[in-house]
Amino acid sequence: MSGFVRDAGDAGLLLRLGSTIEPAVNARAVAIAEAFRTQRFDGVRDVIATYHSVAVHFDPGVADRDALKAALESTAATTAPHGGGALIEVPVAYGGEAGPDLDDVAAFSGLSAREVIDRHRGHEYRVFMLGFMPGFPYMGTVDARIAAARRETPRVRVAAGSVGIAGAQTGVYPFASPGGWQIIGRTSLPLFDITRPQPALMAAGDRVRFVESQVQLESDPTTTSPGPTTTPSMTVVRPGLFTTVQDEGRWGYQSSGVPIAGAMDALSLRAANAAVGNDRGAAALEVTLLGPELRCERPCVAAVAGADLGATLDGREMQHGTAMTCPAGSLIRFTGPRRHARAYLAVQGGLAVPTVLGSRSTHVRSAMGGFDGRPLRAGDQLAIGTDVSTGGSTRTSTGADAASAAIARSGKEPVRLRVLRGPQDDWFGEDAFARLESCAFTVQPDSDRMGFRLKGTDRIPRLSNDEMISDAAFTGAVQVPASGDPILLMADRPTTGGYPQMAVVISADLPRAGQLVPGDAVRFSFCSWSEAQAALGVGASRAEAPGARRRGDAA
Repeated sequence: MSGFVRDAGDAGLLLRLGSTIEPAVNARAVAIAEAFRTQRFDGVRDVIATYHSVAVHFDPGVADRDALKAALESTAATTAPHGGGALIEVPVAYGGEAGPDLDDVAAFSGLSAREVIDRHRGHEYRVFMLGFMPGFPYMGTVDARIAAARRETPRVRVAAGSVGIAGAQTGVYPFASPGGWQIIGRTSLPLFDITRPQPALMAAGDRVRFVESQVQLESDPTTTSPGPTTTPSMTVVRPGLFTTVQDEGRWGYQSSGVPIAGAMDALSLRAANAAVGNDRGAAALEVTLLGPELRCERPCVAAVAGADLGATLDGREMQHGTAMTCPAGSLIRFTGPRRHARAYLAVQGGLAVPTVLGSRSTHVRSAMGGFDGRPLRAGDQLAIGTDVSTGGSTRTSTGADAASAAIARSGKEPVRLRVLRGPQDDWFGEDAFARLESCAFTVQPDSDRMGFRLKGTDRIPRLSNDEMISDAAFTGAVQVPASGDPILLMADRPTTGGYPQMAVVISADLPRAGQLVPGDAVRFSFCSWSEAQAALGVGASRAEAPGARRRGDAA
């Protein structure tokens, strides 16, 4: 059986090979991903293997989705299973401060703590996939006697290097983060390091043995990004609420669990860059709600696009999409939000922060990229680079006009987002899709760049509340946990997730979604593949594929 290819919105495909955690199925997925990746199709951004599937992320304005589908099916039919990767030994200090849940796992199993340790380390594990965070390996299969379920209440913080169990899975946290796995030990082995040619220590298909050891438990790493090294051109006087350096994102590393990050509203980022003559993806500041105050230490040219957050230059309003000369000593301020959530401030030449894995984007949870892997602080000094477009103009309003049209709405009128059915639409009945379209949802306060938590006038029912095997996640996906309250995945989404994705926002509407703030109302409406392509301005040659009809198409 070659597998079944499902659409994942208009920018992704998912090849399903099975529905269980089995080494043989995973070996096929790893081999197919490797074979497809080497074919280097135009517009393909990422190819990753999961437990039982292969995900392809592509640029819908460049790639031919029908050709990709056919090639993926052909590759699946002709590729032999992966023969197995490297054997990696991981030293682990079990129990005590390093393993606070060891006794709980022992109680669950009816064994002693010593017996739990012996069963965990006495087995060779397969790395099925990497996800959740950079370098995080999902491994199995855990001895059934000690396969304790996740904690009922996840910890707010799990230490870097923690070794955990979640049912039949075991894994290691590369960074400190929230987490719900049962922590039985810790290792000092660095699982992810951007200074290595291959930053992730492990890859899908590798084999792992845990070795009991009294390892030295060190403090968590504080950053994975080198600091700025060039001459400063701007000083941060006040940082604003949440101001980060972003570009078009970190593509090509999702197979190592590295999130894309990048601008929440990529259209507005491009508009700001176009106004100052930069390449469209040059690094700029993403300004959220309450913006910063910046002092220009040297003359520069700047422009703003996206949300109206009251940007001024020495007290003069900065017109969106218009390049302005900023003399040395001048001040750029944001006086407060007037409309929408995120503005983009671009300077001619782009921001010269170090490139990390091909991108300057900030991913705060892994302390990667941007300015030392974090939001700006008072006193930070920003440098300007030379990322200028060879064919660009120093002033244009076309991109800004398009960005304004993409995010425009009046007052608190609901934001309407068009969607296609998602890769796990078989987890839902037709009544669930009807409710998704009929409900009004409100963005909740605990939303962030990773995703918007939504509360609706009704909850979305699933056909089953069983736990789904973690699978590839897609930007714009509408995930539905057992609670029935959807989560809209955004720029900082993890590369994999454990909730079924019933729908995916089309690429043309992602900029509008990127401007949402807590309290905003959202409505979803299904559209066809051809409508999604038309919204991007893609020609009829990329229109509906035979047999690919989606909810919302004409019968």
